[in-house]
Amino acid sequence: MNTNFARQGRVSTLWILLLTLTSTATTLALGCAMPFAALAALAALHLRQRDGLNLLGLAWVANQAVGFGLMGYPHDPRTIAWGVGLATAAIGSGLGAYAALARVPRLSPAFRGIIALVVAFIAFKAVVLAWALVLGGVQTTLSPFYSSRQFVRDGAILIGLLALYHTLVRIGLPAPVVEPARARRAAA
Repeated sequence: MNTNFARQGRVSTLWILLLTLTSTATTLALGCAMPFAALAALAALHLRQRDGLNLLGLAWVANQAVGFGLMGYPHDPRTIAWGVGLATAAIGSGLGAYAALARVPRLSPAFRGIIALVVAFIAFKAVVLAWALVLGGVQTTLSPFYSSRQFVRDGAILIGLLALYHTLVRIGLPAPVVEPARARRAAA
């Protein structure tokens, strides 16, 4: 049993690192726009909750490294506070996606993916809005144009990440073990 547990830990770590690298490449391509809702949805579909939240945290670190290290973000208090805000929004999106999927365990994978993305996106935007009320940027946060563009982008990225995930599993990369929704609800 311990060998299986250790193997599953290595498999989860491999997926966390692989998805972090993939999302970081996406961040670079999109000018530091990390697709947190897409990552949260993918994580809720295919990773244990602890692993999914670790993925979101590591993706946030990578996003901040790109922003501050490569794109020259200013080191002023407001920008740093927005970085903290994005961390809480990323984790909030993951918690939202996991909570939503725990309530719909019998739906088809496609519907579960849609629900995970929608709830992750709403949770992400709600946390960002809370930070915007303090730090400024409410108009941008609530902009229908910006929000719809962001949602479509995250949906497209989720489709790409799902295709990558399923391709890698088909060619032999071991899939992580996901706890059944009933076990997650019982543990909560």
